[in-house]
Amino acid sequence: MSVINTSLISQNQNLLEFEITENITCIRFLDQNKERFELEFNLEKGTSFNTFLIRSKDDLFIIHPPEKQNLDAFNKKICDLFNQFKFQKINIISGHINPQVIETIKNISARFQNLTITCSNPGFKLINELWNQKNPNLKNNIDIQLPKINIIKKELKLELDNILLELIPIPTARWPGGLIVYERNQEILISEKFFSAHIAAEYWSETNRVSTEIDRKHFYDCLMAPMSNQVVTITEKIAEYEIKTIAPLHGPAIEYSLKSFLNDYIRWGENLSTNNPRIALIYASAYGNTASIGDALAKGINRTSVEVQSINCEFTPNDVLIKSIQNADGYLIGSPTLGGHAPTPIVSALGTLLSEGNRDKPVGIFGSFGWSGEAIDLLESKLKDGGFKFSFDPIRIKFSPDKPKIKELEEIGTHFGRKIIKQTKIKTRKTDTGMISSKTDPKLQALGRIIGSLCVLTASKGKNENNIKGAMLASWVSQASFSPPGLSIAVAKDRSVESLLQIGDLFALNILSEKDYKEPLKRFTKPFAPGEDRFKGLDIELTPNEQIIIPESLAWLDASVKERMECGDHWVIYAEVLHGNILKSDILTAVHHRKTGANY
Repeated sequence: MSVINTSLISQNQNLLEFEITENITCIRFLDQNKERFELEFNLEKGTSFNTFLIRSKDDLFIIHPPEKQNLDAFNKKICDLFNQFKFQKINIISGHINPQVIETIKNISARFQNLTITCSNPGFKLINELWNQKNPNLKNNIDIQLPKINIIKKELKLELDNILLELIPIPTARWPGGLIVYERNQEILISEKFFSAHIAAEYWSETNRVSTEIDRKHFYDCLMAPMSNQVVTITEKIAEYEIKTIAPLHGPAIEYSLKSFLNDYIRWGENLSTNNPRIALIYASAYGNTASIGDALAKGINRTSVEVQSINCEFTPNDVLIKSIQNADGYLIGSPTLGGHAPTPIVSALGTLLSEGNRDKPVGIFGSFGWSGEAIDLLESKLKDGGFKFSFDPIRIKFSPDKPKIKELEEIGTHFGRKIIKQTKIKTRKTDTGMISSKTDPKLQALGRIIGSLCVLTASKGKNENNIKGAMLASWVSQASFSPPGLSIAVAKDRSVESLLQIGDLFALNILSEKDYKEPLKRFTKPFAPGEDRFKGLDIELTPNEQIIIPESLAWLDASVKERMECGDHWVIYAEVLHGNILKSDILTAVHHRKTGANY
């Protein structure tokens, strides 16, 4: 299927303007240093926000208005269009609704009186909740009347001159007001958060199918995975449309191998929807902060192959909530504190959990707050009095989590997932003889005879208060290339350090000696508590790229990740060696001998 001939018609600092068709324009706002919600921005490629403008004879349609930090540049563009085309009305179509977007809509509403907002029913609820909230950082909060709102409860078609728009609600737990727009004549899908990637891309569309695959998969794993069933259903529906271009809210457009890409999105979701243990993650989130905590916990849990079912209790029917609680193997519940209280939907969901939840299954609570944390106290006291057992201390975060805290939250999630798996195995141990038979399987016994050098992989990323570190014992290590010098390492998916081994990241490989391996072996094989400093008490040195060298090393290598390949329950990392040194030339390398290939 041919692609649309889209041209870049202007570029001004962090704003790009693409002409898609004669009447459709994309305004792209670039942010090279996006820091908020570090989980989804962990690849550190910045981001882009795509707003679409559609012109008809009398109306200007704004699809997904930008957040307030881009307001000045956007206002100038809107004023220029009004001076040029003399529009009579503005129609805002948006499913992406948060306080920053509401500030933009308020500003447009104050400037242009004849304005209508088109949104879904959950979107209308969100707009109503946010419209009259006061910003405590402003001395003079101006009251602006809520514009006319057009609520769509099912698909709606709009015919505008030579443009035929179809508005399709796609509610999900993370974005209940989700709304995508399909332009039938040019076969363009404006897909909102679906299919996004956080890249500060100056080009309209990706150059080939694989150029952004890692970035889109990372976005999926961070935000889509906890609601994989909903995502699969929506993607299967989208796949029925004839599409030449997918234009998401973040990142470049997709114009190549679209069927293959949509099939990947479905496959990613179906791989998560298995018979594995399941956790019900119940939450409400006023400003996105509590949701970002839940995202980090969910990502850590997903590393353990435990499925997470994300439930936004503000928009979930009670019968669905009851079924999720009854089928779950563990529970997480999170709440913001608003005006000293938990939101009403959370109080109701808490009552449902107390009446329907199994006290033998682990529970965890979390929440964000601005000045107090009464909602978290409520969850803790009610669940404790109800006989539930907590897997970790309540998580209390003021406003949004920073980068080290996000890393700690992922580790808490991984610990929680492992506990769920352990309990599930205990229940099935009497009837499950799989592990016993695997230990005597000749091919696995033969596989275990492959030996590797015993090493400690260390990784450090970020500066000052944003610095995060990780480490793991590694023996599945091999030289992989001569020119450039390279090596490969297998890293289990549930390893905490895995998130620090993305393409472009740096690490050190500390090769241990046969005489001095016992102390690092003891230190780096023990379980670390979430957020615990792996290097406390060690007299460490640094490589030229500021990666960590531990004292007992025989030799060290300083390397940069170049490729990642998903292999079953591990990632295989290929890295180029940049620096290295021998510290003890007269001692042999420690070697890891195993009797079976079924475990380490």
